[in-house]
Amino acid sequence: MSFANANVLITGGAGFIGSNLAIRLIGAGANVTIVDSLIPEYGGNLRNLASVHGLCHLNISDVRDPHAMRYLIQSKDYLFNLAGQTSHMDSMTMPFTDLEINAHAQLSILEACRQYNPAIRIVFAGTRQVYGRPQYLPVDENHPIRPVDVNGINKVAGESYHLLYGDVYGIPSTVLRLTNTYGPRMRVKDARQTFVGIWLRLLLEGKPFEVWGGEQLRDFTYVDDCVDALLLVAQDDKAIGKIYNIGGEKNVSLLHLAKLLIEANGGRGEYALRQFPDERKKIDIGDYYSDDTRIRKELGWMPRISLEEGLSRTVAYYTTELKHYI
Repeated sequence: MSFANANVLITGGAGFIGSNLAIRLIGAGANVTIVDSLIPEYGGNLRNLASVHGLCHLNISDVRDPHAMRYLIQSKDYLFNLAGQTSHMDSMTMPFTDLEINAHAQLSILEACRQYNPAIRIVFAGTRQVYGRPQYLPVDENHPIRPVDVNGINKVAGESYHLLYGDVYGIPSTVLRLTNTYGPRMRVKDARQTFVGIWLRLLLEGKPFEVWGGEQLRDFTYVDDCVDALLLVAQDDKAIGKIYNIGGEKNVSLLHLAKLLIEANGGRGEYALRQFPDERKKIDIGDYYSDDTRIRKELGWMPRISLEEGLSRTVAYYTTELKHYI
């Protein structure tokens, strides 16, 4: 897989997944442009790009700005469209902001591509949240779409726009539905991006973290495995117009995950088991784990990093880096 000299644009590239992707692409010889608003609530952090400082172009702008995106997408070979509002609770308290970022801005980006760079290869970061409460497990790509919050509804719109513009205008796009991605550079300030982040922060600060419920089953994708999938679908024509689930190496209960996280910290730390807060319980999806057979069979992707190894790597990263993320 070669990205040498490719011109790549990453929206949300100073965020968690985007920065890990940027680092990998720069190492592969790509010319990387990052667009990120660096709005504090949305996860962008310049520390994420410290290891590639001066090796990529950072444009501080918002994907909601059509003029900026019109300029940025020109002459690019690839667009990894990762920018988004990820907080489920924020989407319920600020629904119109979620609509602007996760739906309206996506349509605006695609319009810019249609007018100024229709050959650009796009990979859109979707979410397992679009499925809502599973009707069966594991959840495959044919599962009904029934989101339980505003974020899920707008993410459905975002991915649908990408596929529509592929069908009608020939803009080659692929959707990856991600699930519980974790690892170095994830947001740990709060639970806006993933609850694993706030668990980790409290653990390293020597404070107990809360496990709500505890019996819910989840699968978790280490960020390097997620980046592998992003790069793979971007360069395989079989992926054009397709939706793929990305899953994890195995599924575990949240209670078991808490114990594994403490083990990764050398056995240091504790958690408190709590009932779900009422406002969270209304939008919790219960058990969820992905059926990612499609991408494994069609493209050969599979997770390489075990959950135990991924948690160990993540704890090691934040043991020295935590001060830059709180």
